[in-house]
Amino acid sequence: MLTGKSALRRRLQKHFRSVPLQQIITAARTFPIASRVEIHNALNDFFAAPKNVTLFGIHSNMGHEAATLAQLLAPSPMPTDIGPLQYDEIDIGEAQPVRCLKNALWVAVEKGVPYAVLLAPSIQHGRPLGISVEIGVSSGEAASEFSQSFFRQLETGVNAGRAYRGRVISLEQEQHFLGLGGAVKVHRLRKVERKDVILPEKTLKLLERNIVTFIQVRERIKTHAFSAKKGLLFYGAPGTGKTHTIHHLASQLPGHTTLLITAEQIGWIGEYFRLARFLQPSMMIIEDVDLIARSRDHIGSPGQEMLLNKLLNEMDGLREDAEIIFILTTNRPDNLEPALAARPGRIDQAIEFPLPDEECRAKLVRLYSRRLELDDSVVSMIVSKTKGTSAAFIKELMRRSAQFQFESGKDGLLQASSVDAALEEMVFIGGALNLKLLGGAGAELANGSTASFIVSRSTL
Repeated sequence: MLTGKSALRRRLQKHFRSVPLQQIITAARTFPIASRVEIHNALNDFFAAPKNVTLFGIHSNMGHEAATLAQLLAPSPMPTDIGPLQYDEIDIGEAQPVRCLKNALWVAVEKGVPYAVLLAPSIQHGRPLGISVEIGVSSGEAASEFSQSFFRQLETGVNAGRAYRGRVISLEQEQHFLGLGGAVKVHRLRKVERKDVILPEKTLKLLERNIVTFIQVRERIKTHAFSAKKGLLFYGAPGTGKTHTIHHLASQLPGHTTLLITAEQIGWIGEYFRLARFLQPSMMIIEDVDLIARSRDHIGSPGQEMLLNKLLNEMDGLREDAEIIFILTTNRPDNLEPALAARPGRIDQAIEFPLPDEECRAKLVRLYSRRLELDDSVVSMIVSKTKGTSAAFIKELMRRSAQFQFESGKDGLLQASSVDAALEEMVFIGGALNLKLLGGAGAELANGSTASFIVSRSTL
């Protein structure tokens, strides 16, 4: 018999009547953390039909591990007990967050079968990894069939909804500054139009053919038994537009969920791949992949090699029909581990993001001039003085030129003197390190040699 002093255990004892502890059978499913809204809605729908059901909030002193029905049923000096219902406000990218139960216990009877359902975060080492739903029923064929039916209905509800469909998300551990809960962060990226992606035409066509066009014909590719997943490597100097292009792609793939993975989150790579499979069609972005997938000759610890192996195994473990595109970015392709590209199916296409040529620099000047008025002669001057610099350098140059223009009290057309003053500050006064930080380390002199500055003072 169930015994104990906590109000929750006494309530469970009354609910299961004379059922011995060893005859209560439990089964659990752990769902991805991005399914929290769907789990909440599916449970609400399940218990919305007329049922003899009671809902309890639960409180546990063991916040570093997930609550289970076994813990609720077993004697303990620190028992889980009845408490207030707890909700989190979950941001899903809409105007208003969605309020979801954090943990709860339903006790009910269905066709004479008493059962209990426990909702709780799935926690490992104090970090939420997913959402746990557990059901406890008495032993017997009818109870077992009901338990299986419950999970089928729950999974149908979860798969039918996709709160993060078409969103750009990442995992996070810190609490949101507005008090929003959950471990999924929705990124509201500025929409980048194709005309604002300034790259050589052949690079743009390569991007579109390997991503946009590939997705358009992916269903036909699958029906002919070809792989539906795709791996791309974006490489190039810092500031050449890799992240900018990713923002553009994220807005051009309707129905795809984009997962952003930064270097410090690489330890969560397994959970990210799990989310990508759950939310597919999806696109995974692993930025600065050289920080983890560096050549084994340069790996400094067993932990780094373990993460590298984890990444490679996850990439290899994707099913051929998985509708997942993963994009790896790096500023240092020469440092990448050869195994990353050694096996077919990991990287299908490498795409270089070169430093902008004259045509691209002219487009960048006009793009980043914002609302400034430009004369063609000033554009030509800037193009001639920024050979070997990145898009990021030109972006900052235009902002700083505007500042000098406004400080001098001038209005109207951008003056060459304002550009000269900005170049003087960025190139000479700031020094070589400043130039490198701004994306101008590859700049060339008039004679074509590489240097840590753009032009000689006499040309300013």
